[in-house]
Amino acid sequence: MANATVANETIRAEEAAHFGALAKDWWDPKGSSAMLHKLNPVRLGYIRDAIDQHWAGDTGTVRPLAGKAALDVGCGAGLLCEPLTRLGAAVTGVDAAPENVAAAQAHAAAGGLAIDYRAGELGSLGLGQFDLVTSMEVIEHVADKPAFIRLLAAHLAPGGLMILSTPNRTPQSKLLMVEAAERIGMVPRGTHHWADFITPDELGDLLSAAGLEMGEPTGIAFSPLKGLHLSQSDLSLNYIVTVRHA
Repeated sequence: MANATVANETIRAEEAAHFGALAKDWWDPKGSSAMLHKLNPVRLGYIRDAIDQHWAGDTGTVRPLAGKAALDVGCGAGLLCEPLTRLGAAVTGVDAAPENVAAAQAHAAAGGLAIDYRAGELGSLGLGQFDLVTSMEVIEHVADKPAFIRLLAAHLAPGGLMILSTPNRTPQSKLLMVEAAERIGMVPRGTHHWADFITPDELGDLLSAAGLEMGEPTGIAFSPLKGLHLSQSDLSLNYIVTVRHA
């Protein structure tokens, strides 16, 4: 995920191997990616609202992205690419692990969805610019965060919308997302490295350095009563943001 001057600097081989090994279970809601299946509807609700606000479209339409191109970076096996396609976008998905791309292609084909999946470094693929760029729970896994953000910025068309989500680096996220979740098997061991989590202020600084402006973060919180849900006040575990060209 890098341009010619930083090629092979943002993908961590061990991270790609870790997630590639999970590819066969990615679409199993009770498998190793079960937490992503619980998280995805929450993220999609936020994404739909952000799309409607950014382009001031018809909130009742089922295809608000019709005529627009979308890029999902770190797409895994396509959990977000497929809904974006159903929202009307021409979708390209990029992932570091070829195993994930193969799983994504097979699942899309089975569902009759035309999605352009690519494996490898984003900056080496010559993809051009997109109206919508998304990258969910990815930046904490890359080797060079500033280079990664610059690549995302380079692929965002003028007037476009970017949406990012990532865990926050807090004592709560260390306890719940790393120590507890991996210990009881909610996520596979080795998925999260707390030191690589990034705070909203740090992310805002990285985006600003790349000529981007971050909106107000929204938390993705958890409670026994609500489960995973969007929160304006609780950013202690995970958060999601909109980004635009400054």
